[in-house]
Amino acid sequence: MTQAKEAPHNMPMLLAGARRWFDDALMASMRAAGEQPLSSAQGQVFALLDAEGTTVAELARRLGVTRQTAHQAVHGLLALGLLEQVADPSSARNRLIRITAEGMRVHRRAQATLTVVEDVLAERIGAAAATALRDALTLPRGEPPVVEAP
Repeated sequence: MTQAKEAPHNMPMLLAGARRWFDDALMASMRAAGEQPLSSAQGQVFALLDAEGTTVAELARRLGVTRQTAHQAVHGLLALGLLEQVADPSSARNRLIRITAEGMRVHRRAQATLTVVEDVLAERIGAAAATALRDALTLPRGEPPVVEAP
C-alpha cells in the first residue's frame, strides 16, 4: 500500500511554523540564560508599547485581541515587575502601561537573542535566502483582499 502524499502547507501555516521556530528558540535561550520565560503574547506586548505608555485598550487593538486577553498578558508582566501602570495625563479614567527598567533589560536581551537566532537561520538557509525573506516580509501588502474561492 502506498502512502498518501502529504499536501503542501499553505502560506499561513508556513509562516506560523516559522514564527513558532523563532518563539521556541527565544524561549529556550532566555530560559537557559536564567530569565523568566514569557509567552509569545507577552513578548509581543513589549514591541507594541509606546515609550510614554499605552492603554490596555490600545494594546488590545494593536495585538488584534480582546481587552480581556490583553489585560491578562499585561497582568502577568506587571506581576513580574517588567511593566508598570501609571496615570494617563490626558485622561483621568485611563492608565498607561509602561516598561520598567527591568523590563527594558529583559527586552534588550530578547532583542539581542533574536539577532543571534536570525544569524543562525541565515547560516542554515543561506544569507541570500534570509535577506530575501526579510525583504519579502517587509514589502507593503496593502489591505487584506476579499476573494471568492473558485
